[in-house]
Amino acid sequence: MPEQSDDVLIVGGGHNGLCCAGYLAARGMRVRVLERRALLGGACISEEIEPGFTVSTASYVVSLLADQVVDDLQLRAHGYEVLARQPSSFTPWRDGGLFLGANAEENRRQISQFSQQDAEAFGRYEAWLSRIASVLEPIMEGPAPDILPLPDHWRCQSALQRIRNLFKAWQLRGRLSVLGDELPAAMELLLGPARPMLERWFESDVLRCTLASDAIIGANAPPSASGTGYVLLHHVMGSAGGARGVWGYVRGGMGGITQAMSASASARGVQFETQVEVAQIDVENGRAVGVRSADGRSWRASRVIVNAPPAVTARLLGQAAPQAYADAVSRIDYSSASAKINLSLSHAPNFLVAPHQGSSGDAHRGTIHISPPLEQIELGWAQAMAGALPEQPIIEMTIPSAVDQTLAPEGAHVAQLFVQYVPYGSSHSNPAAREQLLAACVRAIEQHAPGFGASVRKSQVLLPEDLESRFGLTGGNIFHGAMSLHQLFSLRPVPGWSDHRTPVMGLYLCGAGCHPGGGVSGLPGRHAALAVIADS
Repeated sequence: MPEQSDDVLIVGGGHNGLCCAGYLAARGMRVRVLERRALLGGACISEEIEPGFTVSTASYVVSLLADQVVDDLQLRAHGYEVLARQPSSFTPWRDGGLFLGANAEENRRQISQFSQQDAEAFGRYEAWLSRIASVLEPIMEGPAPDILPLPDHWRCQSALQRIRNLFKAWQLRGRLSVLGDELPAAMELLLGPARPMLERWFESDVLRCTLASDAIIGANAPPSASGTGYVLLHHVMGSAGGARGVWGYVRGGMGGITQAMSASASARGVQFETQVEVAQIDVENGRAVGVRSADGRSWRASRVIVNAPPAVTARLLGQAAPQAYADAVSRIDYSSASAKINLSLSHAPNFLVAPHQGSSGDAHRGTIHISPPLEQIELGWAQAMAGALPEQPIIEMTIPSAVDQTLAPEGAHVAQLFVQYVPYGSSHSNPAAREQLLAACVRAIEQHAPGFGASVRKSQVLLPEDLESRFGLTGGNIFHGAMSLHQLFSLRPVPGWSDHRTPVMGLYLCGAGCHPGGGVSGLPGRHAALAVIADS
């Protein structure tokens, strides 16, 4: 087969790759996207678990998708629609149920059932988080500066590039100075553990556990670990759900995002090829010139962009990767303790503390937090580190069909469970791991909604190793690399290369392993496109 030549080849058709393709095609570049699976979208997809029942297989709610990406790519014109969730969360507890949402007075009333002190503090807490997020969001929306004094043999930069990086660092200092007297507390949030902070703010277990879920979701860390404060903050940024920190559903499931992105990119001339497993990046004279597939096909391009974890890029480069860079990539932490379970249901669960009539009720619209107290969360992480499946899983449960009736037949529903802490490799040592995890989750839910198990029609259990094999997520890590302090901002993916470029000329990274990190934001794809445009 003759080699095909394009301006840009993008390896990986996940949301960041599609976003990057759209931006580059808008500049008149000939762009081709190569996707390993038969379906575009990466981990941001909608699939039927059985006929008539559609789930968001991996990612499941939206908030971080940048407004600028939505507007620049004209996603709404291509079918992207966010559905608000009110209330936004529900936590069933032993002595009642806690609903939270956009109404501050209703939040106060709800929390006062458990603690009057917490009811008074919650508004101040949300305002504090919002102020910090408003300062940091512009930093996330631009590329991170390289501010470390690395030697030239690591990366040679011109005097102008160094000046630009220093200027960006000075801008960062200026933005942080806006926080004034709140800066020390903000730095504790950014650098420290979430648990002591939440315990200072609040006294009720139910509110602490509801909020702690944002600090550990997708992280292989307990809420007492340093860095979980930043993970909490990361999950309250973004406003795609209607307001800062509010998460929403996408009509038709999360695939509605990537379907809109691919339609937008296609309208701009982007070419797509699916079921292409790229096995090698071709490098000639220190420059990426194309890729080769596992079945022997080849493609040529002036530039190659990889939308996959940095470890995948290093593997595709093989001996062409400079040793120092390959060593740095090999040190990236991809550990994961997250699983995803998708279910089709004959009917919605009936919670003891929030019974409903009809197909669904308030308890089903937002995120349902099924969680033990903080001490048990810590113990669950320790058990996972010892290789054990969770006895008391921490579950974020969503029932999007309660808001989007297109996802399931009338009266029936789909449920999506994001589960912690599940050790990587469980199925390798325990063939029954999927069944055991599902059973543990059903037991946990039935403590609050008896009979839930009888409503389950069909299940799909994705352990960390399944997320790795199906979606190419190294280690099953949903962020393309842990959002730990040593892997953020200028250090992401590795020191000296936070601007989406690599030591191989013409090779770029656009996945969530780059700044600003995980979540469906589109920003790594946008930043990478701007880097390519700047180099063209």
